[in-house]
Amino acid sequence: MRPAIDPKQPLPVYVQLKTLLLEEILSGQYGPGERLPTEHEMCARYGISRTPVNRALSELADEGVVLRHRRRGSFVNPHWVQHHPSPREVRIIVPDGCWEALVREAVPDDLTLNIVSVDLSDLHQVLVRAVAEGRAPDIAVLDSVWVHEFAASGFLMPLDELDADWVRDEYEQDFLEPFRSANTLDGRPVAVQAEADVAGIWYRRAHVAAAGQEPPRTWAELAALGQVLAGPGRPIPLTLPAGSRAGETATYCLLSLLASNGATVLDREAVTLDSPAAADCLAFLRQLLDSGVIPADAVAYDRHRPIRQLAQGQASMAFGGSYDAPALAAVAGVTTDDVLDVFGFIGMPTGPNGGAATLAGGMVYGIFRQASAPQLAMRVLREITSSDALARMSRATWQIASRRSAVDRAAATAPLLRATGPLLEQAVVRPVTAQYPRVSVQLQSMLEAVLTGRMEPHAATARTAEMISAITGRPLA
Repeated sequence: MRPAIDPKQPLPVYVQLKTLLLEEILSGQYGPGERLPTEHEMCARYGISRTPVNRALSELADEGVVLRHRRRGSFVNPHWVQHHPSPREVRIIVPDGCWEALVREAVPDDLTLNIVSVDLSDLHQVLVRAVAEGRAPDIAVLDSVWVHEFAASGFLMPLDELDADWVRDEYEQDFLEPFRSANTLDGRPVAVQAEADVAGIWYRRAHVAAAGQEPPRTWAELAALGQVLAGPGRPIPLTLPAGSRAGETATYCLLSLLASNGATVLDREAVTLDSPAAADCLAFLRQLLDSGVIPADAVAYDRHRPIRQLAQGQASMAFGGSYDAPALAAVAGVTTDDVLDVFGFIGMPTGPNGGAATLAGGMVYGIFRQASAPQLAMRVLREITSSDALARMSRATWQIASRRSAVDRAAATAPLLRATGPLLEQAVVRPVTAQYPRVSVQLQSMLEAVLTGRMEPHAATARTAEMISAITGRPLA
């Protein structure tokens, strides 16, 4: 008979349920990775409302006991449950999606993998909590913008401590810039790029061809094409994620535009955003809005809306990333192999000051200082970042491989990868700082302020540069 939960007890109902679930997990009733009953099932089983059930599960998730997956339920965290790992076990945390399958396919059978998948939106919190509780994984997949935060906090192990020969003979020889520089701390590699994407402009081939134009190579050509495409009752000429609702996607596109005009946000010594080149980028976007090329309500778009508009024929061009290809194909009703028959993708057109063609981002692999099996973790890292494994990843996900040999192998059979891979050679990465998430929020606010007319471009770059200086502790250039 199941223990009853008594609302008349002095302990709150959610505390009683949380204690009960902990006892059942520790006794083995729910094993590592096993799904707990749903909230609805717990309500029926114990005769309680959803509020205490949700709070009990939320607190167990906050403490790392369970992992909550949207639309799938709550699962016992295998890395929290006390057990005696095999001497050849490697503990790994990855985001939901294809990551677990990619890792398992690349690693030999003689190693035991204990892989935990979490929602991408929860990944940062899960990793930080695991480190704080002394149970960090051996390896994790993390967003590249977290690398310096984690490395500066001492979470990540320099890879040359584990295999200096591999770093010298493979990493430094075959892996692409700008990722090698971006994933270093004090000149030492602390992460390996797992995959890459590049920012640019997607466009409908038929719309551009009907306008009698070629894909734009410069800002002037982009503005001119937008004017040709504009008109009452016609699709939006150029759409983009332009505010805080789009989150990091808005920052990603803005940083690409800044790079295309030779503008930067900060370097390792100072904040560099307050520059004529950066103000010109914001003035260019404001000009496009005032002339009807980009929509005024773009500041309220979520990150998915511009690509949906393009896919549904509501827009002719859209700022985005190479990572948008699967979503674009799905909404448009074409296969990813055929997406380039309908849509084209180009790096960001060049501004009057000139600059890099695009911005690159993606996820990385890192080995944690708390790893219980660091040498085995390094072996796994070598396997999952081999040329073969990265070429398979690229063909399976349409993300770009981070080493030259794998880019060449994947591009041989994939038109999209042939189009996007070469852009990496001209790419820059997002600002390198442990405070990047807070910097990103300031850039989104700056973009909103200019596009809504609350601030002029020069004033907005100056004010945002001051805020970023306060956040990072770096002086204004």
